[in-house]
Amino acid sequence: MSTQKSKPPVADAEATVGQPHQYQRRVLLAVSGLSPQIVTETLYALAADPVAPFIPTEVHLITTREGAQRAELSLLSDDLGWFHRLCKDYNLRDIAFGRKNIHIMRDANERGMDDIRSLEDNRAAADFITAKVREFSADPACALHVSIAGGRKTMGFYLGYALSLYGRQQDRLSHVLVSAPFENSMEFFYPTPYSRVLQTRDGKLADTAMAEVTLAEIPFVSLRHGLPAKLLSGHASFNETVIAAQASLAAPELVIHLESRSIRAGGQTIELPPAELALLAVFARQTLQGGAALAAPPKGSPDTAWAQRYLREYRACRHTLADIESTERALKDGMEGEYFSQRKSKLEKRLRDALGFAALHYRIDDGATRPRRYALTLSPDAIRFAATAAPKEDIQ
Repeated sequence: MSTQKSKPPVADAEATVGQPHQYQRRVLLAVSGLSPQIVTETLYALAADPVAPFIPTEVHLITTREGAQRAELSLLSDDLGWFHRLCKDYNLRDIAFGRKNIHIMRDANERGMDDIRSLEDNRAAADFITAKVREFSADPACALHVSIAGGRKTMGFYLGYALSLYGRQQDRLSHVLVSAPFENSMEFFYPTPYSRVLQTRDGKLADTAMAEVTLAEIPFVSLRHGLPAKLLSGHASFNETVIAAQASLAAPELVIHLESRSIRAGGQTIELPPAELALLAVFARQTLQGGAALAAPPKGSPDTAWAQRYLREYRACRHTLADIESTERALKDGMEGEYFSQRKSKLEKRLRDALGFAALHYRIDDGATRPRRYALTLSPDAIRFAATAAPKEDIQ
């Protein structure tokens, strides 16, 4: 029986929109320790998929200093060059993978890591891996395929967790399974389309043309939409990102600090301008006192009752006398609908920027029916005011 293997098919140029292999930029991101063959094994398995072959446009590897040296020598050198051999054997064109695509993890002092040996190294590795996933997932034209098959278990865990935090619909997570007796062989890099005999670790001979490499895709839950906008494009640490994701899933609680002009929501302290904080305080007070949902002030017709309830909260915020006088002048005839809408819009934007998806718990809801009546959706036991004298007002 012939051992000749057919070449993996090339991605269809008219693939279904939204599928990973259809994206203009396709990235394979893997971690490795001292076994760089994870790159060629995964690349082969992706390209060999009979249904939707994924041919990366670029490959990136996260590893240690020694791991980087091994990857360069075994995958990219003129003598071995197993990456280049794979591309030639299976006609895989235009895949960018060079020395600059091999990323050495940095420790807390920005030195290349030799290994993950301490708690500080552990944190630094988590931050480094998370930053790479965040970088690639920030590009909407990119489909990211993450392989956790290589490296230390902690590296694979952080890589998978990072994809769960930042991954999108077009991104995928996997590891590869290599058939015996090739799975522990340092000389095996991929099933060849021709006979190639090597010696396995137990001293036996085996033909790589008979090897099987299977891609095992791992489902993951994306928490991306629960992250604040600043964490999707910023430089937050792994721990900060996890805390933000946990906050989006936690039971909501709102604590209003009028004197310090801040709130505690979604596990975060958020500073708010007095104009937006006072509006939020109005609705929080209404909820705590068991009041009904409020109609917004009418447009073009100042509402004195609304001005009074708003100014009570505004005066309790810490700011200058000039600010108070300016606001009182603006509302001396009452509050108009446009004033209300502007403050509500600015408040919701600040909450979205700080809390991401979790901001929905703290927004001023319009009830989705006409006539519009506004209220917080939080229950009274989820709201409290921090050590400040509570202004009294009549329930409307």
